[in-house]
Amino acid sequence: MAIESWLARAAAAFPDRIAVEDLERALSYAQLLDAARRIGGWLHKQGVGAGSWVGIPALPGVEFAAALHGVLLAGCVAVPIDPRWSAAERGRVEERLAAILELERPAQGEPLSEPFTYDPDSPALVIHTSGTTGLPRPVVLTYGNLLYNALGSAVALGLDRGERWLCALPVSHVGGLTILTRSAIYATTAVLHPRFDTDLAYAALEEQGCTLVSLVAVTLERLLDNGWEHPRTVRVALTGGGPVPATLVARARAAGIPLSLTYGLTQACSQVATEPLAALGGGLRPLFCTEVATSKEGEILVKGKTVAPGEIGPDGWLHTGDRGTVTADGCLVVEGRLADTIISGGENVSPTEVEEALLAHPAVKEAGAFGLPDSRWGEAVWAVVVTAGEQAPTAEELRDHCRTLLAPFKVPKGIAVVPGPLPRTASGKLLRRNLADLVADGVR
Repeated sequence: MAIESWLARAAAAFPDRIAVEDLERALSYAQLLDAARRIGGWLHKQGVGAGSWVGIPALPGVEFAAALHGVLLAGCVAVPIDPRWSAAERGRVEERLAAILELERPAQGEPLSEPFTYDPDSPALVIHTSGTTGLPRPVVLTYGNLLYNALGSAVALGLDRGERWLCALPVSHVGGLTILTRSAIYATTAVLHPRFDTDLAYAALEEQGCTLVSLVAVTLERLLDNGWEHPRTVRVALTGGGPVPATLVARARAAGIPLSLTYGLTQACSQVATEPLAALGGGLRPLFCTEVATSKEGEILVKGKTVAPGEIGPDGWLHTGDRGTVTADGCLVVEGRLADTIISGGENVSPTEVEEALLAHPAVKEAGAFGLPDSRWGEAVWAVVVTAGEQAPTAEELRDHCRTLLAPFKVPKGIAVVPGPLPRTASGKLLRRNLADLVADGVR
């Protein structure tokens, strides 16, 4: 089965509708298709064949969108190049590329002729994982993965024909990049910001008619701190990219934010389980055409049309490396990374649960929990916190607070108060492997 190019289809149906805009300019679907056809034509002129990997500097804007669609129209595979990579990381990626596009000087060639079709099983994108547990590695996503991701997201969140989806996430990551592909499939508008800026995001959400936004916990908190409440046009604030503290969720919902929590990963083309718009607050439900289960060790397993073919294990499942449970009514509860689980005195301790307890203290702004080797316990639960306000609580006060919320074996043996912010990936995930470095030797 061939898939008609979603960009060509959108341009034929809605040529004058805005396809993508950034802070400086906007392109209609007709204009985006024209630019993409010329970039695709240039690639063919250079002898870059179908299936070749083509690098695109991951700088959010209309130029990136045109380059992305141009690579796809040419039958090539788009590979976003993260500008934050080191020279060594970039070199390892570039040695596999047939070409690299320059966004400052858009490629111009004889426009590709129509029709454009895609094989659902053919590679479309290569996204490098954010590397919370090691070096980034490539994940190959197909056209079918992208199409079913868009379908599953629309079933969960609904679809507004006037959708304006704000993307202030890196387009080198799956959460940001799939906003562009979904919007093209829906023939709606993607609004790209070069990075998250609280004032610019607030203006887009309150003054520029954005209807949907993708956030992580840190950016949601910044918007709330800026006074965001009872938005006029926003249908859904999709929030994930890592654990979202219960206190922050409660605060957002008290402010009238239509918050939909989501869990996903690159290997499953972004969303895996999401709170449906019709039942916000009711728990994470697997996306349409997606199956979720857990192993006997508690690992979250995923199966379905959004899973990258190369990531499927011998048993037919994607092994996520995340710990969780599936409730009797089919909701997914995510408990953190398996590798982050602290085994203290033979008991499993979820660092996410410890962090939630610390964040419930009114003076704690950020918290990270981790295990340190201990001769008595095997691993001892430790935590670092960033406090808010002038009167910072002592470590013992924070431990007393945790005792009211946690079983004794989960209470941190030590807590260090640090200036912050805590180390995170570009997508907002806490880098727990770096937390021990923040604990001074004298404090240990």
